[in-house]
Amino acid sequence: MEKLTFYALSAPEKLDRIGAYLSERLIRDVSRHRYGYVCIAMEALDQLLMACHCQSINLFVESFLKMVAKLLESEKPNLQILGTNSFVKFANIEEDTPSYHRSYDFFVSRFSEMCHSSHDDLEIRTKIRMSGIKGLQGVVRKTVNDELQANIWDPQHMDKIVPSLLFNLQHVEEAESRSPSPLQATEKEKESPTELAERCLRELLGRAAYGNIKNAITPVLIHLDNHSLWEPKIFATRCFRIIMYSIQPQHSHLVIQQLLGHLDANSKSAATVRAGIVEVLSEAAVIAASGSVGPTVLEVFNTLLRQLRLSIDYALTGSYNCITGVSSKIIKEHEERMFQEAVIKTIGSFASTLPTYQQSEVMAFIMNKVPLPSTQQSIEAGKAGENRNRLTQIMLLKSLLQVSVGFQCSNMLTALPSAFLDRLLSAALMEDAEIRLFVLEILISFIDRHDNRQKFSTISTISDISVLKLKVEKCSRQDSVFMKKHSQQLFRHIYLICKEESNIQAHYEALYSMLVLISIELANEEVVVDLIRLVLAVQEIAQINEDNLTAYNRCALFALGAAYLNLISQLITVPTFCQHIHEVIQMRQKEAPYLLPEDVFVEKPRLSKSLDRLGPEVFFWQSKISEVLGGSGYNADRLSTPYVPQLTDEDRLSKRKSIGETISLQVEVESRNSPEREQRAPAEEITYETLKKAIVDSVAVEEQERERRRQVVEKFQKAPFEEIAAHCGARATLLQSKLNQIFEITIRPPPSPSGTITAAYGQPQNHSIPVYEMKFPDLCVY
Repeated sequence: MEKLTFYALSAPEKLDRIGAYLSERLIRDVSRHRYGYVCIAMEALDQLLMACHCQSINLFVESFLKMVAKLLESEKPNLQILGTNSFVKFANIEEDTPSYHRSYDFFVSRFSEMCHSSHDDLEIRTKIRMSGIKGLQGVVRKTVNDELQANIWDPQHMDKIVPSLLFNLQHVEEAESRSPSPLQATEKEKESPTELAERCLRELLGRAAYGNIKNAITPVLIHLDNHSLWEPKIFATRCFRIIMYSIQPQHSHLVIQQLLGHLDANSKSAATVRAGIVEVLSEAAVIAASGSVGPTVLEVFNTLLRQLRLSIDYALTGSYNCITGVSSKIIKEHEERMFQEAVIKTIGSFASTLPTYQQSEVMAFIMNKVPLPSTQQSIEAGKAGENRNRLTQIMLLKSLLQVSVGFQCSNMLTALPSAFLDRLLSAALMEDAEIRLFVLEILISFIDRHDNRQKFSTISTISDISVLKLKVEKCSRQDSVFMKKHSQQLFRHIYLICKEESNIQAHYEALYSMLVLISIELANEEVVVDLIRLVLAVQEIAQINEDNLTAYNRCALFALGAAYLNLISQLITVPTFCQHIHEVIQMRQKEAPYLLPEDVFVEKPRLSKSLDRLGPEVFFWQSKISEVLGGSGYNADRLSTPYVPQLTDEDRLSKRKSIGETISLQVEVESRNSPEREQRAPAEEITYETLKKAIVDSVAVEEQERERRRQVVEKFQKAPFEEIAAHCGARATLLQSKLNQIFEITIRPPPSPSGTITAAYGQPQNHSIPVYEMKFPDLCVY
């Protein structure tokens, strides 16, 4: 062998003839089953290949690959393994000159076939599969970086290589679950096809350039579809973990886009399949972090929200063709619910990877998709339409809550822009209790910037709030501007939500958290005063009970007010205020414990039906509070004024009281509480007819204005040019005359000391004389 190697190195031009001779001998020995000679021939070829790196090696390689192909075609496992080992040695050699005509199609097909070996003997089957994986790894190494070689990224090759590797990952995963013990497996684990297939897949994906990602990922999706591997999702998740950690980070969004496209393509597949794809998406987004969404941020969320709406339709109709069907509807509803939860979780995963400004855009995008009665969006009529609207609203608000939980922004003006806040609060006026609760939770997640919410999750009248360890910071200028702009809007919605009869304990806990968080995060002195007024107005709702609330609702409102005033009194630390609140709470503990949170917000609340016969000592009185806080520098006049919610256009669109009742109530409350009631002139009585007349008049004025605008536009579109020019000229002349009058008044000469004389046309006219000719009194001259 040494002599042969020396001869080949000394005379490189003879190398191709040496290869041809050895190839001829090996083919003959294989056909005659002389396997000893076959091994010798391959050993000789291997050593020559490793030793010779001259330019003429290309012709020798052709003979070598011909012999390897002959071995791989053999049915003998040992010859297949021998041929594979030789090919792997060849693949590790870096050739000096490229080969333009060499083809590896046969090797890709044969190695892929070996990866799927089903030999009866387990040990031999494992060896053949491992040889197949090593062969594929060799093909990839040989061709992936050489543009002149066969393009291994073509779909025809990827459709064979990737499924072969995934098959071994999947198959061995099942075998490992049957293995007797981890200790026995540790020695052989290094030689298992799983690890080898995973390493090969990672190497393949790590070498993938931007344009090759799609060809590498498509076979993965097809394999998971064909073998129904989305439903358990364990293997699919593992595959995409390998993919996301192996590819270059800047290509992550391409994988996400392909998964989203696959989700759209499977929009009519079973809910479990779609849920598997969505959960894989969620895992992939977390791994990819900031690179997961790519340039089309809103398109990602639009796809997920579209799937959410489709799922709602499927759940309502019981059919993927949106035609009502009865069969297996319950199962589909349950599966669709799981899918919807998976989509919502995925929306949160994606949003958590985005910067703050993009999170704001995403939240505004989701909020604009929520169907509301106050918008131009189509609200479907009928029972089915109401169900669809309700489910859509709940799912979108859930998605919004998922995004807002991970949202961190120090500036509330940026976090809650006016358009977004208006739409969100309009949803708070809906009759559905679940929707109102979601709105409150979303607002709380925005306001709670220091994670204080969990510290007072239960409503109680705690005697010392220092044990809560609340993080309280001074209200910033931006927060003060936000509250100045939106506080009355927020307070009004809190007030209206308190009047809802369908509220349960969760609503009161959310309302309490909202009030406390505003006090901690956003409150200055003026906001604190308004919050106290609001809570006293809520107490009045329960006390007067004009809305015919249940005993539980009334007790809950009394308890809510007690808990909040107890906490705010300790936050602002005015001793007389604290004393008053403490006295009332003690009185309630003795005489009316059902007005305190400890008795109301429990599993079995203790209520009382005699709420209309309560004594004055168990109530918080506005006059007393304004007196004690006014003495400490707070605005006593504002404190003594009862809170009345501002009227807005939303009342006309909400499903609760009519606009006439709301205005009548507001006027009545204002007149009842005004100290100048006797001195004021009797106001016109507001009735249905006057309101109807006012609305009709306003409509008539709007119609007249619209008609006037239409005539002006029509005139400028259809009138001849001369008429338009004359009209504009007349206006210009009028404007010039007015300007001349103004100039004449403003630049009049200064008055003369010599007095005034009368002009020819009878008007007094001022004459100006030089300063040096003026006669000044002696005392004025220096």
